[in-house]
Amino acid sequence: MVDVGEKPETHRIAIATGVIKMKPETLAIIQAGTAKKGDVLGVARIAAIMAAKRTSDLIPLCHPLAITRVAVDFDSDVTQASVTCTARVETVGKTGVEMEALTAVQIGLLIIYDMCKAVDRGMVITDVRVQEKHGGKSGDYVAG
Repeated sequence: MVDVGEKPETHRIAIATGVIKMKPETLAIIQAGTAKKGDVLGVARIAAIMAAKRTSDLIPLCHPLAITRVAVDFDSDVTQASVTCTARVETVGKTGVEMEALTAVQIGLLIIYDMCKAVDRGMVITDVRVQEKHGGKSGDYVAG
């Protein structure tokens, strides 16, 4: 693990996004709330938040952090038959929360896959990335 003991605590924010592409019929089921396993986006949101909080258990050498905020949103795009997951994670600490935001997005999208795979095994998770990072020695990063 990297030694962060001498680093100052700062307010840190990371925003990550990712997309899951699917059949239009699958998106219609999600939007109508008629998936056999229940409220797809509601369950995905809770799982994503839980994943952000447990990132250090999943990623080797990742520091456990006292997260102060996790917000997860899902936006459906009917024309692309896709759902975009956006996770915003915040802390006041000595290291950033990029891994927590990325983990939240990945798990949120995996839950959508899991809850809808019976009707669409061809779903594709793509474009997972850090969109923004604020705080810390290296300053701000905004994806181009």
